[in-house]
Amino acid sequence: MYFMSFAENLKNIRKEKGMSQEELAEIMDVSRQAVSKWEQGSGYPEVEKLLLLSSRLNISLDSLMSEEIAQSYNSENQKATGTICISSPNENVIATCYKVMSSGKMAGGKKSPQYALFGVGNGSSSFWGEPTVFLGWYASHELLSKEVNEIQKAIAAGIPTYELKYNAKVERKWLRMKLIDEGDKDKP
Repeated sequence: MYFMSFAENLKNIRKEKGMSQEELAEIMDVSRQAVSKWEQGSGYPEVEKLLLLSSRLNISLDSLMSEEIAQSYNSENQKATGTICISSPNENVIATCYKVMSSGKMAGGKKSPQYALFGVGNGSSSFWGEPTVFLGWYASHELLSKEVNEIQKAIAAGIPTYELKYNAKVERKWLRMKLIDEGDKDKP
């Protein structure tokens, strides 16, 4: 199955809205070259810019970037099957998923989240891909990988529920996000 990247999603959404790169750049208060890099996949916007893109283009963050990377962190190369109900207390989300996906590393300062995790549910696919739901932010690739591994093991073992353990707590002020707690590295 082919997944559209953030770059392809952004380009398609911009064109669907009838906007040029220059117009989007003006709305986002960035250069046209920045938009071009985002659409070519050679650059990635800061977290704040992702939130602003979502708001300004009137599209969910899930639709904008959830298909970015269908990463498999299972070291045994086993495919997990079945579904699991994942709860994300930091984001107040509960979602039934059959797999999880992450964003690529996002630009931003040291106090910004670096990765996002999405749950992929069963349902009919649309132009934008499979139905997804945002689950949480992550401060590091290590914590994200740990979470994904545990979720895949739980799905493979037939465990019906899973609560996120390593996601970061963030504070939102307008379109800015700041890490409050990077995630619990000591949880089993």
